[in-house]
Amino acid sequence: MVPSEVRGEGARPRARDAGRLGRDADLYEGDADADPPGTVRGPKARGGAAQATAAGAGATGTGSPGGDGEEPGGRAAPGGGHRRGGGSGNGDGSGGAAGRPRRRRRVLRWSATVLAVVILGTAGAGYLYYQHLNGNIKKDDLNLGDSKDRAAAPTPNAAGQTPLNILLIGSDARDSKENQKLGGAKDTFGGDARADVQMLLHVSADRSNMSVVSMPRDTLLHLPKCTDPKTKQVYQATTSLAMTNDSLNHGGPGCTVATWEKLTGIHIDHFMMVDFAGVVSMADAIGGVPVCVDRNVYSHTSTGHGSGLKLEKGTTSVKGKQALAWLRTRYGFEDGSDIARTKAQHQYMNSMVRQLRENATLGNPNKMRKLAETATKSLTVDDGLGTVKKLYDLSMDLRKVPTNRITMTTMPWVYSSDGNRVLPKPDDADKLFRLVREDVALDGKGKKKAPKDKEPSDPAAADDKIAVQVVNGTRSDTQEPVGGRATEVTQLLKGDGFTQASADGSALPVEETTVVRYPSADLEGDAWRIAKRLGIPRNAVEKSTDVSGVTLVVGGDWRTGTAYKAPADDDKVPSSAKLDKGSDTKACMKVDPDYSW
Repeated sequence: MVPSEVRGEGARPRARDAGRLGRDADLYEGDADADPPGTVRGPKARGGAAQATAAGAGATGTGSPGGDGEEPGGRAAPGGGHRRGGGSGNGDGSGGAAGRPRRRRRVLRWSATVLAVVILGTAGAGYLYYQHLNGNIKKDDLNLGDSKDRAAAPTPNAAGQTPLNILLIGSDARDSKENQKLGGAKDTFGGDARADVQMLLHVSADRSNMSVVSMPRDTLLHLPKCTDPKTKQVYQATTSLAMTNDSLNHGGPGCTVATWEKLTGIHIDHFMMVDFAGVVSMADAIGGVPVCVDRNVYSHTSTGHGSGLKLEKGTTSVKGKQALAWLRTRYGFEDGSDIARTKAQHQYMNSMVRQLRENATLGNPNKMRKLAETATKSLTVDDGLGTVKKLYDLSMDLRKVPTNRITMTTMPWVYSSDGNRVLPKPDDADKLFRLVREDVALDGKGKKKAPKDKEPSDPAAADDKIAVQVVNGTRSDTQEPVGGRATEVTQLLKGDGFTQASADGSALPVEETTVVRYPSADLEGDAWRIAKRLGIPRNAVEKSTDVSGVTLVVGGDWRTGTAYKAPADDDKVPSSAKLDKGSDTKACMKVDPDYSW
């Protein structure tokens, strides 16, 4: 996770943030002038308001009474008043012209008191509303898979920054009357929810670019073992291929996260999930998102299938149910399938990002309040994003990425044997995931510089003293593991003098490329020595707390033979991964003529 902006914040705002809430109370509560001057909402939340006093003092005073010199209750203070500091004995008599300064001072004192009360009250109300928004957010566990299967966290760059990976999930749950009506499937009320939209959002370590990778909902995979955090029910790993959208009903969104990590090897920091009703309300709150079709389209079949989307040729700003229909449309676009649907979703998301950055919605307090209310009610997130403050910090992180550096694509795929489902395309899908895992920008800009080799601080032991475990990682979702591969490579090492090498057959991880891992600096030299002997590049030698000693994982790139050939360092995106640019304002979906009107 990013060390700076999303983690580590509690639900209680710091004084600076409480002050911001007080200052921008119109953003959350409407017009701060709505209450009469004597109405103080702060004392109920005196603890929160008190923390905001210092920050509130710097507020703009929006909606604060007192500038007109009126006191609480509408009366001036008695003529005697309170004298301070002995500076009033100047022969001013009973009032007259010299008495007015005293009145002005009294008025200013009372005005300051009123202002302080309003600031405290507004800050208190802001804090209460902040807590209200926090209460809207639904939370679930991040990863429900076995801890040993977690993907390793990325190594920070030279500046100490790490990439940010967030899994976006669209649920087709029919768990409410509204979701049931929007889903249109009358016989599935209360049934298992499925993750029909899955997008991995990757933000580079330096926040210069963003990549989004979609996975078609009908992708066939082996689902991992997951445990439902609420019921404690254990869902065993599937022995046969299952559709990836089924991962959601194996314990919750954390199982969808575990499924992605198992397939891609990408460490996922957070997830965000939204259902049908959430999409509709969010689209309404945003105020519409422009989308384009190259001819009139009506998504409807003679058997009653289709999203019901009906648009005229050209650009239309869709919101509410129409936006949901756009995101769900398969029948209507060319190549009518889940693949076409992911492309339409990319167009919507790119357009929405531009809309939010350019539209006045973000500067309109009432619209912003509605968006905040709607967003918090619509989302289910992991605990790491479980407060408004954390979501706000995340949004600020995402806004650092220029629109022209946002790139979206769909996982390279091939049809399954029956032609009704898809599989990750061998090599191409693995390569795309590697680029994301290694934080390589998909737009081809800012090529990552190869790190210079740095000699380990602790030299290697003698070859016959280096203990190394060899693990067979040749299994993938499309290929079975090569039997006995760990033993073969172990014998190869022993023949070269590494007599302490041993094969570990207890685990069969999935590893795209061969890698050497070590747990601590004192074993780094040993790991490098093993890699050098086998011809494994040094960027494939990595520190990991998941191993207890030097561990060689024989990957899918070394299924046969005694000589390892390192894959070419090619950072070009596979041609099968069609890219959609965030800055493309002319993107337009091609409509199937059979669904035109």
